[in-house]
Amino acid sequence: MVMEEGRSIEEGLLQLKNKNDDSECRITACVILSTFVAVCGSFSFGVATGYTSGAETGVMKDLDLSIAQFSAFGSFATLGAAIGALFCGNLAMVIGRRGTMWVSDFLCITGWLSIAFAKEVMLLNFGRIISGIGFGLTSYVVPVYIAEITPKHVRGTFTFSNQLLQNAGLAMIYFCGNFINWRTLALLGALPCFIQVIGLFFVPESPRWLAKVGSDKELENSLFRLRGRDADISREASEIQVMTKMVENDSKSSFSDLFQRKYRYTLVVGIGLMLIQQFSGSAAVISYASTIFRKAGFSVAIGTTMLGIFVIPKAMIGLILVDKWGRRPLLMTSAFGMSMTCMLLGVAFTLQKMQLLSELTPILSFICVMMYIATYAIGLGGLPWVIMSEIFPINIKVTAGSIVTLVSFSSSSIVTYAFNFLFEWSTQGTFFIFAGIGGAALLFIWLLVPETKGLSLEEIQVSLIHQPDERNQT
Repeated sequence: MVMEEGRSIEEGLLQLKNKNDDSECRITACVILSTFVAVCGSFSFGVATGYTSGAETGVMKDLDLSIAQFSAFGSFATLGAAIGALFCGNLAMVIGRRGTMWVSDFLCITGWLSIAFAKEVMLLNFGRIISGIGFGLTSYVVPVYIAEITPKHVRGTFTFSNQLLQNAGLAMIYFCGNFINWRTLALLGALPCFIQVIGLFFVPESPRWLAKVGSDKELENSLFRLRGRDADISREASEIQVMTKMVENDSKSSFSDLFQRKYRYTLVVGIGLMLIQQFSGSAAVISYASTIFRKAGFSVAIGTTMLGIFVIPKAMIGLILVDKWGRRPLLMTSAFGMSMTCMLLGVAFTLQKMQLLSELTPILSFICVMMYIATYAIGLGGLPWVIMSEIFPINIKVTAGSIVTLVSFSSSSIVTYAFNFLFEWSTQGTFFIFAGIGGAALLFIWLLVPETKGLSLEEIQVSLIHQPDERNQT
């Protein structure tokens, strides 16, 4: 039965590909505008990610926070995001991708304003948690929305712009945190959310979500807006509708579906990428870059300013290469670079502890942090979310996407909270642990992560789900 279903999907898609196969989808102004509006939320998320680095001194001084209280404040964003992850998939399916972004904006604006006007730690933590919930929704729905509206030959580049805008927000914090008050930084974090609230009125809903809910007329209107009024959308519309109906007939979309043989591989890939993204130390290094510089004896002002200048250009590398090199080469390059830079950071702090070459530790630590964030940005920073948006079929995207997002932010919350305590326990040991996990990540990517460059979402679903299952049956 499974073999027959797999063949029917492949045959149906092949017929659609042969029909009008030479008509290439164009990159229209609507696609660019829709992507820009979606990634406004990503900019705000980037501000939140680096906020603890830029606001650490001011917040701790003005509100008289201890290290434990500030560590808790830093981790509350990812804790809130983990809560948001529980609902992101269902919310995106029930009220649509645009509706979910509106809900996210309301939560993020409320959270940023609470932080900006906090007079005591309770309101500060409330703002961090509530905005975190919004970022949990954003992290799921933004890459999914972009992947569902863009042509396949540039899908990776457009989806990776999610990471680029996160880095833009991060750069603003690193650069402005040296001379702008932490309350003003919080207001700046809310500004992109206001822009997104307005912009969402002018962009179309995802055509694949419209197919899922059976709105065929709205599906055609959405595709016409995205591809141009004079474009022939018949093949793409038919392909989306065929695959959506087939996967719905193939499964009743319950939680137990995730553990069917044909879905296990995609679930392992999605969860595995999120785990290695976080436990390789990314959240800790980005959130507490100023702490690392201070411990190494390097100027915090110079270090964070240089990071602010450097962080956007290095993210552009991944944006340019993702649809040229592919996902796997960038991920492996990223994992290798992160592992090596963490190893060198561990060596630098070991030399510092042994009081050997003490003048080398500050500059080596600065270079390693710069290179760590650079190698993170070109691969493991954004590509796990790109791949997550590509590999799950529409019928399990709700549950699988929610689980993967929950895993990401739960593990990020653990790393963010534990880092300061690990750093006090052993500066060099902390980075040796991150280096080891980076090495394991390289092996995981090499053995399991598929290449999805140049394939439509429907073609990816066939190759990852039905074809492996056919081989198992035979």
